[in-house]
Amino acid sequence: MQSCRKRFVRFLIESGALTFGDFTLKSGRKSPYMINTGKFDSGVSLSRLGCFYAHGIYEQMELGFIPEDVSILYGSPYKGITIATATAIAMAAGYDRDIGCCFNRKEAKDHGEGGSIVGYRLKDGDKVLMIEDVITAGTAVRETLPVIKAQADVEICGLIISVDRMERGKGEKTAIQEIQEEFGINTFPIVTVREIIDELYNVKVGGKVVIDDEIKERMEDYFKLYC
Repeated sequence: MQSCRKRFVRFLIESGALTFGDFTLKSGRKSPYMINTGKFDSGVSLSRLGCFYAHGIYEQMELGFIPEDVSILYGSPYKGITIATATAIAMAAGYDRDIGCCFNRKEAKDHGEGGSIVGYRLKDGDKVLMIEDVITAGTAVRETLPVIKAQADVEICGLIISVDRMERGKGEKTAIQEIQEEFGINTFPIVTVREIIDELYNVKVGGKVVIDDEIKERMEDYFKLYC
């Protein structure tokens, strides 16, 4: 695994964003692990998170998978809002790229500036990069896309997420594969859950083994059901 991905996995553990136990996800699935980017709740942690996302974006730009003239980072409510903001700051500070940032309200505002979008006002021809925390079944993306498309004739250039859980969506294919086939949108994770296991299995972080045999077995059983 590349060093940046290794650092990100350690960052997830050290910040408490990656935990193990018994969790019910938004999809209703019972998972033995949870990615909670709400744990990035300080200036330092948000700055680091934005840098990891910015690095992932710049990396994909250099590979030619994301166009260099992306004009907007769109944060999906709610966690994607903070991540998109932190990423826009990191892109400006670290890569000298001034990219707009916006998100949608859950309900349109009928006074003041009005509308359902906060921040940059989308216009025809904009190239938009969506920002999310994780994808399980792809529900949030399906809810967000119509909101974006209703604002202007924009191009969705991709979706950046922290962790690819590698799970099935509505059918037998992964949620990421379904999003690509349904909407033509490629998803770029910073790491995959398999990379997390490879990095943390029987490895001590802070003096404690993070993924031992029992946790790994539970994760493998979960994969057999949903991945």
